[in-house]
Amino acid sequence: MPYDPTSQSNLNEVKTNHIHLTLVVDFATKTLAGSVNLEIEAIADNVATVVLDSSYINVRSVAAAGQALHFSLGKHHEKYGSALTIDLPTRLAKGQRTNVIVEYATTQDCTACQWLEPSQTVGKKHPYLFTQCQAIHARSLLPCQDSPSIKLTYSADITAPLRALMSAIPKDEQKHEDGTTTFKFEQRQRIPSYLFALAVGNLEGREIGPRSTVWTEPEVMDVAAWEFVDTENFIRIGEELLTPYDWGRYDLLVLPASFPYGGMENPCLTFVTPSLLAGDRSLVNVVAHEIAHSWMGNLVTTENWEHFWLNEGFTVFIERRIVGRILGKEHSEFSAILGYKGLQESVDHYGKDHRFTLLCPKLNGEGPDDAFSRVPYEKGFNFLYYLEKHLGGPEVFEPYLRAHVQQFAGRSINTDDWKEFLYSYMEKTFGQDKVDRLNQVDWAAWLTSPGM
Repeated sequence: MPYDPTSQSNLNEVKTNHIHLTLVVDFATKTLAGSVNLEIEAIADNVATVVLDSSYINVRSVAAAGQALHFSLGKHHEKYGSALTIDLPTRLAKGQRTNVIVEYATTQDCTACQWLEPSQTVGKKHPYLFTQCQAIHARSLLPCQDSPSIKLTYSADITAPLRALMSAIPKDEQKHEDGTTTFKFEQRQRIPSYLFALAVGNLEGREIGPRSTVWTEPEVMDVAAWEFVDTENFIRIGEELLTPYDWGRYDLLVLPASFPYGGMENPCLTFVTPSLLAGDRSLVNVVAHEIAHSWMGNLVTTENWEHFWLNEGFTVFIERRIVGRILGKEHSEFSAILGYKGLQESVDHYGKDHRFTLLCPKLNGEGPDDAFSRVPYEKGFNFLYYLEKHLGGPEVFEPYLRAHVQQFAGRSINTDDWKEFLYSYMEKTFGQDKVDRLNQVDWAAWLTSPGM
């Protein structure tokens, strides 16, 4: 059964297979209003309720098969929001499915949405909206099972006065007499809720490769298109290292300056900061990182935020392998030196005995954002780099990385799953010698001990 201490959903009884969003973007009230239709499947017998994660959401009604359902919102938890409990009209047997439709609106307390005034954009003429759902902010955007253990497909109809983009493939546009447009999207690959993403603004796109478009405000288009021209090379090397790219499109959205991260790996539409527009392509390793997430994190996903290193440690490892193949081994090794320095700074910040310096920290009662640091990225990278050296080098480890993706693609896993397959692969492929080497690893020191 899935385990996630940061979700209040009944993950042990139901799972969401598909979500359809129908939302209207209102810049005047800074809200999104509409509905979410969740296809729910029982994974246990005799299921009487569906419990969804929500946070600062105004739930207006809940229905199934045209019938209004009783629902209640639990007391707001400082870290995890309010549990939305829905009473089903009939109990579900294991494997049985039903659709639950929640009419709702976001509020101005929504932690996933950043609403910008025109003055906060480059063009200064139009407002702008972008979302950030990682780690557990999707629940303020829509009622859902907000856990990376749940992977689902989604579709959406977004009505807005400016162009809308999502972490999905655009399918259609319908213009209305009031000047708004309904933008239709579809994500056929199963993703966790933290990869829901929406952006609305004065945006235009320019192709920079056979499967990539850069989107941005018109004023910075020429600079952005030039800066990210090597995107296809990054994807191609990722495919050579791992498996074919499964997401169809790899587009980039350059956001306004208030975007708080270097990049966010939203599938089909990576969000990046404009600070990457250095004019010399010296910071595009961030794009290599987000492309690596197409496999490590988006395709193979951490089961919960206690195992976040499975997303980020693997991604940093692949990022540096991609950069090394383009710019040379010295470049990737210098990046690793800088990363080690960042890890030391994070450990110093928390204190060498702090639980957040563990590679697999416990998060009961804690928010994942509070535990966010360089630790899962750089301690995770160094663990994998150590294992590669210990097991015999790239000729042993790179085929294993490909097998890791093939084994777990489309799934959410924890560290025990990872370790079990690592042992199995090494024994099956290389024999007892590699098992003996794995048995020499101090697993407790790496995974469950604090400090460096």
